This record gives sequence, C-alpha cells and structure tokens, in this order.
Amino acid sequence: MVKINQLDENLNIEGKRVLLRVDFNVPINNGAITEDSRIEKILPTIKFLINKKAKIIIIAHLGRPKGKIVPELTLKPIAKKLSNYLNQDVVFLNESIGSLVIQNSKKIPNGKIMLLENIRFHKEEELNSVSFAKELSKIGDIYINEAFPCSHRAHASVCEITKHINSFAGKQLLKEVNIIKMLTNNAIKPITCIIGGSKISTKSGVLINLIKKMQSIVIVGAMANTFIKHKGYNIGHSIFEKNQENLIDDIIEESKKNNCNLVLPEDVMVSKNYNSKGDLKSLDQINDDDLILDIGEKTIQNIFKIIDESKTVLWNGPAGYFEVDEFSIGSKKIANKISENTKSKSLVSIAGGGHTVAAINKFEYSDGFTYLSTAGGAFLELLEGKVLPGIKALEIN
Repeated sequence: MVKINQLDENLNIEGKRVLLRVDFNVPINNGAITEDSRIEKILPTIKFLINKKAKIIIIAHLGRPKGKIVPELTLKPIAKKLSNYLNQDVVFLNESIGSLVIQNSKKIPNGKIMLLENIRFHKEEELNSVSFAKELSKIGDIYINEAFPCSHRAHASVCEITKHINSFAGKQLLKEVNIIKMLTNNAIKPITCIIGGSKISTKSGVLINLIKKMQSIVIVGAMANTFIKHKGYNIGHSIFEKNQENLIDDIIEESKKNNCNLVLPEDVMVSKNYNSKGDLKSLDQINDDDLILDIGEKTIQNIFKIIDESKTVLWNGPAGYFEVDEFSIGSKKIANKISENTKSKSLVSIAGGGHTVAAINKFEYSDGFTYLSTAGGAFLELLEGKVLPGIKALEIN
C-alpha cells in the first residue's frame, strides 16, 4: 500500500512560511466571482494554518493564460473575497516568484496570509521547470498541496516543487483521494453512476473502468445525444460528437459483458434555441430544427427508480442546460432525489465536477450529498485508475 506524506496536525509550524497550493480556478465575470465553492472548500485548511500561527503564502492559478500576463485573469478579486471570508486582510502580491516575493514572505506576521499572482502567468509553471520550482520553493519553509483539481497536471507548483521543499498532502486533498478510492474499491452495492458532459471520447476510459464496477450507468447531457443518434434517432441540431460509433459499440459491448445496466433517455425537452420554451418529446418525435436541452419526465422517473434501488450514487455531469431555468428541471430533480435519499440514510452520494457542483449549489442541495468534489479532470482520471502526478509527488518512498 503506497503511503502519501501528510501533515502531522501536532507539528509546530508557528512562524513557519507555509506554501499552500490551492485551486482558485473560479468563474469571474467583469471582476466579480460568480461561483465560489472552490474557495469555500479550502477555508478549513487556511483557518487551521491561521490557528497554528503559520505565515501563509498561497499559490493558485486562474484560467489558461498560457505563460502570458492576462489582466482579466488576475487573482486580485480572489484576495478580496478571501479577506471577507476570513475577516482579515489578505495581502495580494502582483508577482508570484522572485526576490521581492521571497522578501515579502519573510515579513508576513504569524497567522496572516499573502496571495501570489496567477502562477500560470509564467510559462515555466506548465513546463514543470526544475529551476522555476527551485525558485518557488525559496518562498516557503514547507509546502502543502490542497489543489486536488490540479493534481492530474505535471506542473511546477504541483509536482517538481516537492523535490525541493518538505512537502505534504493537505487534509482536503487526502479526503478527495480516499473518497474516490472508496468508490472504486469498497463502495456499497448496488452502485450507480449518472454521467454527462459533452464528449464521450474524453470520458471513455472512465466509462469502461466504471462499467466493470457499477451495476447501472445512466448517460445524460450532450453525451446522451451521441448515443441517441447512434441508435438511429434524429437529434435535430443538438450537440453531439462525431465519429464515435466504435467507441459506443465498445461501451455497449462492455456493459453487456459485465452485466451493467446502461440507461439512456427515453424522452427529452427540446427547443428551437436556448431562450425559447421547451417541448417534451419522445425520441421518435424530434424534428430537424430541434435542440435537445434536457431530459424528459419519463427519463427522470426511470432515474428515480434506479436511485431508489442504489446504495451508492456517483454523479458527474448535469442532465441538461441547467444555466437556463427552463432546461434545469432534470438536473434539479436528480439533485433533489439524491439529496432526499442521502438524508434518509439509504444512500452514499458523491458528486464531482465544477458544472455538477455549480448545479447542486444553484438548487441549494449541497447539504444533501455525502461528498462534493469540485475537481473535474483529476476526479475522472483517478476514477479511471490513473496515477495522478501531483499525488505521486507526495508519496513516501
């Protein structure tokens, strides 16, 4: 059994500079944060470090600036948000590496926080540069990785840095890893996975892996359109993924072989565009100018039946275009049903992925899930059985 180096809660870190890598990749519109569950998730760790009187230096990224300074992707609004959450001023430094950063890191009072500028403004970050990681390591005395959603990336502030500074896995990161390992190894059966998203190709490995371990897999969202089209139905001008016939055949074949119930929508909500009223249609009624934007009531009832029969549910990917209320009914009803069954203690429920968690938060059902993971790619890759570079870097040799 591989062990991950974790921080001893009794370790004296008073006055120590703690480099804390987090994931603050939140949606920002005109300088305002529109959804902040990734910030909320990290607050217990920050509060723990404040109580320990550490000097806290936060490394994070936002978006994909590709090694260039992009003013819209500054972390400045996040410093303000953090200040409000923690009732203390979070110092924002508009640099993320170099002698000025090192000097400032030494001046932080115990129990106070400094947030560095977007680490991805430096191309060396995504190149996992050794010299860049060495420079980063000079900013702190110890390093903690609390950025599970970034841990599938071999980047300097996630991987290489651990070779140059005493490094630990954070509490939240370990929780995520253990929950996902439980899902794939020790989950209480029957297990159901409700999976959506736009592309099958990006989730094929996960699907094939899960089919071997789940009793039911429910396909929703735009991914379902590709399956519906494959079955010979007209999907109008709905989003779908081309040239996936062989992959769909493999998924269907694997589910038969492993006695896994593969569930597809039987009816859908369609519209002419995203702003028009929706019409409920069975699959054989879809017209050329229709756009599939949600699942229908019969499909919702089928999903309810499967959730009722399940002891563990994994949900990754909303059922429809939930950002518009007209097409959020499928996702809202699934969230409500999972929440009800979890609260009545008959279900262990895990939801993963930024859009899924955003939908659950929108409908205010977040307190009705056993665990919510804001990670997308890292969540799926660990489910697929892949070794994540950021986790491997924290293993004890």
